[in-house]
Amino acid sequence: MNPLTNVKNIKKLSEAELKLGIAEKNSWHNMYKDSAWIFIGGLNFELCEGDIICVFSQYGEVVNINLIRDKKTGKSKGYCFLCYEDQRSTNLAVDNLNGIKLTGRIIRVDHVADYKPPKDDPHIDEEIRHVRKEGCAPPQLIQNIKKEKEDGSRRRDRDSDERSKEREERRLKEKARRHEDHSHRKKHNRRSRSRSKSPRRSEKYTKHKHN
Repeated sequence: MNPLTNVKNIKKLSEAELKLGIAEKNSWHNMYKDSAWIFIGGLNFELCEGDIICVFSQYGEVVNINLIRDKKTGKSKGYCFLCYEDQRSTNLAVDNLNGIKLTGRIIRVDHVADYKPPKDDPHIDEEIRHVRKEGCAPPQLIQNIKKEKEDGSRRRDRDSDERSKEREERRLKEKARRHEDHSHRKKHNRRSRSRSKSPRRSEKYTKHKHN
């Protein structure tokens, strides 16, 4: 079956159950209740295990991952098998991540009934060994992710502060300009009144002199 057709069929199943309000025990997901493994296909070939974990760990702790690579070149073949600590996380991942676009490619996420993970070989890196042994991502990867989020948050805060500062500066300049205009008009009005009063005082003085 065409991979995209499979993606659409899985989405239709999930959407239909959601509309009908089908209970979990009667859900099609329940067929895979004994497996915490999922299949992920259509991946960008540049993605590594850590990248995939970053995306899928939002629905539960990842305890194992097997990104299929070419034995000769070591390059990704674009699909993998991932295991969650809690089987229920597989339902969330399938419902929410199947059919999404990840780094420009639509991915397929589906349950796996029977999957036997390969035994560790001496060529796998420390990151994968840690995931398979301890679950989720290694501490350094988690720290890097947190650092990226914190840096992004700081940049947004800094941008927000700068925009607030600019708005305040514009407000003060506008206030100063209005004050200057008001002072100028007030001064102009005083001069106008002063000139208008002068002839009357002169006329009054002349009349008084003649009398």
